[in-house]
Amino acid sequence: MNTFLYVVFPYVCLAIFVVGHIWRYRHDQYGWTTRTSQVLENRWLRLGSPLFHFGALFAILGHIGGLLIPPSWTRFVGISDHTYHVVAVAAGTVAGVFLSAGLIILLIRRFWYSERIKVVTTGWDYVLYILLTAEIFVGMWQTVAINVFGEGYEYRGTISVWFRQLFILQPDSSLVAGAPFWYQLHIVLACLMLAVWPFTRLVHVWSIPIMYMTRPFVVYRRRFEPDISPTLKQPVKR
Repeated sequence: MNTFLYVVFPYVCLAIFVVGHIWRYRHDQYGWTTRTSQVLENRWLRLGSPLFHFGALFAILGHIGGLLIPPSWTRFVGISDHTYHVVAVAAGTVAGVFLSAGLIILLIRRFWYSERIKVVTTGWDYVLYILLTAEIFVGMWQTVAINVFGEGYEYRGTISVWFRQLFILQPDSSLVAGAPFWYQLHIVLACLMLAVWPFTRLVHVWSIPIMYMTRPFVVYRRRFEPDISPTLKQPVKR
């Protein structure tokens, strides 16, 4: 089971991630958007979206630093393991709070506050929000419960090594098998996120709006001009 979860499964999800994006781009370019519902509700979106996106950005940067940068590199520049741990936990907690707050607002907005938004919610949206909620909850639990109030876990000597081994096609599943359950679950959920990514609104991450500054304005016109009374200058009711 460990071999399947931490050797086979990551590569299967990565293959779906790559092939799924190619298929989506070739067959559903018009659907390659965020499927924004801003025109249906804007007040809650303006509050929840920045919190979620900034929290996600800093959380991703923290994961990249923790997984890709070996401890020897940070020690070489004069950062002790204790200092790195304190900074990483503090920054991760702040990013997690922003991310969680933004997600809660977006969930309330989509599934409770506005019936109009619920109507345009697709099946893939439900899958995405379930995985996002689970992944963020597990991440916050391992950050706060294990590393803040618990004994802590030095993942850079195990999970980070396993993650870098994936790139050279030599992952050692035993490095993850001995990790706490919440870290293992975090990895499995992350792989599932990769697998469903191409089929959800997350594809908009790769659409950098470089041409927005130079593209022409979109002009909206009425399909039918209303009849205007020459005396009252008001639309005539029919």
